[in-house]
Amino acid sequence: MSRRSFLAAGAALMLGSEEGAAAAGKRRLAMDGLSFLPDDLAELRAAGLGGMICDISEVEEVRDADDVPRYLRTYEKCSAALDTVVTRLANQREAFVALKGSDIGSRPGCATFLQFQSCEPVGTDLTRIADFHRRGLRVLQFTHHNDNLFAGGALEREWSGLTPLGIEGLAEMNRSGIVPDVSHGSEPTMLEAARRSTTPILLSHGACKAIVDHPRCASDAVIRAIADKGGMMGIFMMSFWLTRDAVPTVDHLIAQIRHVANVGGVDAVGISNDFPMAGQTNLVALNNDNAAGVQEYLPWWHAMRDQRIAGFDWTPEHVVIPALNNIGRMATIAAALDKAGFAPREVDKVMGGNWQRVLTDVLG
Repeated sequence: MSRRSFLAAGAALMLGSEEGAAAAGKRRLAMDGLSFLPDDLAELRAAGLGGMICDISEVEEVRDADDVPRYLRTYEKCSAALDTVVTRLANQREAFVALKGSDIGSRPGCATFLQFQSCEPVGTDLTRIADFHRRGLRVLQFTHHNDNLFAGGALEREWSGLTPLGIEGLAEMNRSGIVPDVSHGSEPTMLEAARRSTTPILLSHGACKAIVDHPRCASDAVIRAIADKGGMMGIFMMSFWLTRDAVPTVDHLIAQIRHVANVGGVDAVGISNDFPMAGQTNLVALNNDNAAGVQEYLPWWHAMRDQRIAGFDWTPEHVVIPALNNIGRMATIAAALDKAGFAPREVDKVMGGNWQRVLTDVLG
């Protein structure tokens, strides 16, 4: 069926607008579709978050035979990270491990849905999926950039889809109650997962290929397939995948949100970060000087170009939207959506309501 100053910023967002959620006597839910636990959990309150999908993967950088950087997530490291985060969030007021969508708003603190950004920790042992679920994991991404045992990644010279193991793994995610996440997947991976899944799926963090033609971005066909399954995608903060313009602005983010809403319906889009809660750390230190900050990304970018990966035949000029590379981004985005003409009810959905709906549909 188709479904179409610092603390003040967070407080303003949680209070919501005079119309919409606040007018109904409720606080507007703000939810981040992909970020990371900060060292200081008070940042979650400062960001105004009532919920988040939190990548807890432990990543090891390795080099392939061509000296291209790859990012490996082992069972041992990710399994230990899962236990560490669950222990850390026990008895905290700022955040708690959420197991169901209905946990959002059920108690004080940010409802935190734990995620791995690859099926690499599963290996070939599909019983690990249910074990991860039992221990608190609720979202699982098939792959990160590259092909693995489960699925084809976006950043390969030739695209492939779900492998036989990936098809079995998807069925086990559906059975166990873990939300499938197709971020970083190839187009065949994303379309096949949407077709085969018995539950809504997520593209937790990404952007639109119609605006920036890059394999890391989702085509209109993918957006429609995810929306038709009852799922959604989050627009993230990595500005070189949001616009090719030389100076990235909040309007570029709003254009991405509007495109998804036009293609898949306003129920199909939300906000993601994909940076630390307080912003991309090096850019914050550089006072958001994109010309300086983009330099750290160029060796990887040029390595992808040298490997003849599609979409890397230009050189990015920026990494972040300066107005959003800070802890008050959610309040800024809500105000920009309102200014752009989105109805209060639509703003409520984009800022968090859609995440809550999908997570409740899948997890209860």
